[in-house]
Amino acid sequence: MAFNPFPKTALRSVLLLLLVLGGCAGQEIRQPEESVKTDPELAAKFEKEGRTAFEEGRKGTAVKAWKKAVELDPTNAVTVNNLALVLKDQHRFAEAAKLLKAGLVHSPDVAELHFNLAVIAELYLLDLETALVHYSRYRELTEEDDQQVAGWIADLERRLE
Repeated sequence: MAFNPFPKTALRSVLLLLLVLGGCAGQEIRQPEESVKTDPELAAKFEKEGRTAFEEGRKGTAVKAWKKAVELDPTNAVTVNNLALVLKDQHRFAEAAKLLKAGLVHSPDVAELHFNLAVIAELYLLDLETALVHYSRYRELTEEDDQQVAGWIADLERRLE
């Protein structure tokens, strides 16, 4: 007869504990999210720093400055748009699209954000449904009879059928 260091009840308790702990292993423990503090005045300084860097051809520095500006003032659609376009030029298409979508949460009626999201979605991410939605919204906001965009919308509708 083999020696068992655990009585049957202790062994059951250990197994039960392992099952409970094992079930918790895959669960993420979330910390309360720290709210981002906005500071439009400081954001404007970073925006200007980014613009200067961009004009001097220092795109990496421009991206860093504009990211700080957007963190401090996510409602500035111009900065969001400029940052997204530089990210696109750096082939960071998913990041640019994500940024534009976040910008649209704060500025849903800025036509340029819709247009640039549509272009990135269609040409670089091949997300035709998103492109169609945002080209259409761009067209609604601009009130111009832009035949080129109308053609793109018609083409996307055909491709999605």
